[in-house]
Amino acid sequence: MEKQLTRAEEQVMQQLWLLKESFLRELVDSFAEPKPHQNTVATILKTLHHKGFVNIESVGRNHLYIPTISKDEYGKQYVRGLVKNYYKGSFSQLVSFFAKEKEISIAELEAILNQLKK
Repeated sequence: MEKQLTRAEEQVMQQLWLLKESFLRELVDSFAEPKPHQNTVATILKTLHHKGFVNIESVGRNHLYIPTISKDEYGKQYVRGLVKNYYKGSFSQLVSFFAKEKEISIAELEAILNQLKK
């Protein structure tokens, strides 16, 4: 799945990942105030279904929405796309960027290297 989520889609998916599966009303209720409108969330869920991110199960007269991809798997794909599109496919260039921007310290880099050696 190489499709990316829009910001609004990602917000809905974050809640859905948290809940594991959900009916529309429960999903809307799980948002912090100000809560999005139910019709807006329903429209986003329909789009997510068409993109392949969500399955829909009919339960009586209601729909149960279930993620088809885990948060971790989407995160991996997102980071791989970021590295491919902005850092010429090089994870070392990404890490170098963070080091140059002082977003990661030498101690943190050494800790990462030690974890990789284990």
